[in-house]
Amino acid sequence: MTSNEREPLLKMEHVSVAFPVKKDFPFQKKRFVKAVTDVSLEIYPGETFGVVGESGCGKSTLANCTLGMQRVDAGKIFFDGQELTAMNERRLKEARRSMQVIFQDPFSSLNPRFSVFDLISEPLRIKGGYTYAEMRRTVGEMLREVGLSEGDMDRFPSDFSGGQKQRIGIARALILKPKYLVCDEPVSALDVSVHAQILNLLMDLQEKYHITYLFISHNLAVVKRVSSRAVVMYLGKVMEYGDVQKIFHHPSHPYTRALMDSVFDVDIHGCPRERKRLKGEVPSPINPPAGCRFCGRCPEEQPRCSRGEPPLVQIEEDHYAACFLHADKAE
Repeated sequence: MTSNEREPLLKMEHVSVAFPVKKDFPFQKKRFVKAVTDVSLEIYPGETFGVVGESGCGKSTLANCTLGMQRVDAGKIFFDGQELTAMNERRLKEARRSMQVIFQDPFSSLNPRFSVFDLISEPLRIKGGYTYAEMRRTVGEMLREVGLSEGDMDRFPSDFSGGQKQRIGIARALILKPKYLVCDEPVSALDVSVHAQILNLLMDLQEKYHITYLFISHNLAVVKRVSSRAVVMYLGKVMEYGDVQKIFHHPSHPYTRALMDSVFDVDIHGCPRERKRLKGEVPSPINPPAGCRFCGRCPEEQPRCSRGEPPLVQIEEDHYAACFLHADKAE
């Protein structure tokens, strides 16, 4: 799906995940939440890959699949040349040493009873092979990397602001020098005044350590700033995928354009955007629409949209969209 000649660090092939829904009564037919459906994508070493979409579109489930924390119902996932979906628990544990996650809410992701040293050194203790002195030295170095000081090691989370807590979370995630880092809405719970500081820190650390980021966000402006490539999801399906500048400057799916209209007041030429209000509400992922998932809300809907799912077709190099408006490109 890309002309990039490098080998991807992470590759997903037709991945689907569905969660069973609790029955309301004993003889009710079994139902499933279709969280992720037939997703294929590639993420390359050292890049930031954005995942965009509204709440409930499957962003976090997708991320959990890439970390080996969520088993898939169909498809394959490859990490660093190895099939993640075929690994047993022992091999998964080894692979996860190269993966980490920064959580959305630094206030709840840090145990208030643990000191900063205990929190950041925990991955080192789990991995093993470090003396106490080595752990102190390593934690001190990482604290300096994220803009804190060695003197903060023996303090507790309650002593820090939200932005400082997120820096502690970043230090903990990077202490083992992972290859792959999931950034799950890393600034959405923080004060707007510290957004830029945290984003700049993440980009600086990525450049220094050549880390690959999967950056989850509902904030299109943030994704545009930090990502080189991205995927736009709706009800578990890929709507648009590829180079982030092409997606933002030339959005090719009506859903992507609707997202742009809701965030940006002007287009790339500085002209006011014509806002198109979407019809209805987001359908239930238990019973998504037949055909295109966006069918029923799309301002450019055609009769065939409800009859079958549009294929993901190439619009230009490293730019794909799943929409019948571009069906001629699939022929």
